[in-house]
Amino acid sequence: MSPDSAPPPAGAARSGRAVRGRDPRRRRAILDAADAVIQREGPDAPVSAIAAEAGISKPVLYRHFGDKGGLYRALAERHVDPLMERVREELRAAAGLRERVRATVGTYLRMISDNLNLYRFLMHRATAEDPRTRGHIGLMVRRFGEELAETLAAEGHVADPVRAQIVAHAVVGMVQTAGEWWLDHPEIARDDVVADLTEAVVGAVTGGGGVRAG
Repeated sequence: MSPDSAPPPAGAARSGRAVRGRDPRRRRAILDAADAVIQREGPDAPVSAIAAEAGISKPVLYRHFGDKGGLYRALAERHVDPLMERVREELRAAAGLRERVRATVGTYLRMISDNLNLYRFLMHRATAEDPRTRGHIGLMVRRFGEELAETLAAEGHVADPVRAQIVAHAVVGMVQTAGEWWLDHPEIARDDVVADLTEAVVGAVTGGGGVRAG
């Protein structure tokens, strides 16, 4: 008898947790299985393969996440949140603007290329198939743009807060789009892309009403 078909423990019916199939440990195990399958089989890996890797059926998998979109959003939280936080750490470092931009861009490109299949699964497939996942990821990116704008204004790189917002969201979009292009051109050295993007970002910032490049 599999763990998912075993009788629920005493008291589980009252709490409803076992009935709903939302045990956090089981969810983590399923997400681990999803990571393994997507990394191995690519962004088009079927949900049935993820369920099989976890040793459960698709209906049981959906019971843990509500539906396919719930699985997608859980994976987005698992991977996109840490990516954005790592980028924030580089942005907050005690260094000049150019050095921070170079470190931030380098970290972003390294993380998406090192996790290429997961990145494409989340940014292409999941956002195309589930509007809520698309909105969730889009909100995380916009929040980072707002934080970057606040940093640019607070440090005096872009004096006008409104222009800081415009510049910040523009450079976030530029780096994301350039990164997508680079993933399709692995023959180009990452260091070259980082160097060119750094100059482009610093140029956009210093041309947007800034007073110093750092």
